[in-house]
Amino acid sequence: HNPPTVCFSPCRNRGGNERDGYDKDTLRNIKETKQFVVHIISNWYVDVANHTCGNYVYGDDEFKLSGATPVPSIKVKPPRVKEAAIQMECQLVDLHEIKDETGLVKATMVIGRVVLFHVHDAVLDKESTTVMLDKLQPISRMGGNTYGQSFGCFDLPRPDRSLK
Repeated sequence: HNPPTVCFSPCRNRGGNERDGYDKDTLRNIKETKQFVVHIISNWYVDVANHTCGNYVYGDDEFKLSGATPVPSIKVKPPRVKEAAIQMECQLVDLHEIKDETGLVKATMVIGRVVLFHVHDAVLDKESTTVMLDKLQPISRMGGNTYGQSFGCFDLPRPDRSLK
């Protein structure tokens, strides 16, 4: 898919009340640098990834706090997480504020263009150049304390074309 694009929506942190909301560190860093790295969480490091979700003071080193290993990126300034089997270096395309019915900003949708993919050999089928989900064991963060797991995929042909 050209261009490769990612989208996610960090919610606002909350102070003493909803009106005290402020940008989480991820969004603040993206606004400042216009760059970021997206990682696919796998079950072998979900505890490390979860530890980065804490409400830390801006500037705290979440790599040190979580035990994640930083590695330099090639095309963007933010570092990558070594433990992640899939890492996507991204350039910011757009930000879109998500407001509630009163007009209060509750989240910001981040749209980014992937400028470089890193896929670990252990999860890559080199013959088909596709990611093997059974090896990747992807985990999704659903919000709050909830995570999801993918247990498989299937192909379903569209009405106007066959599977290839």
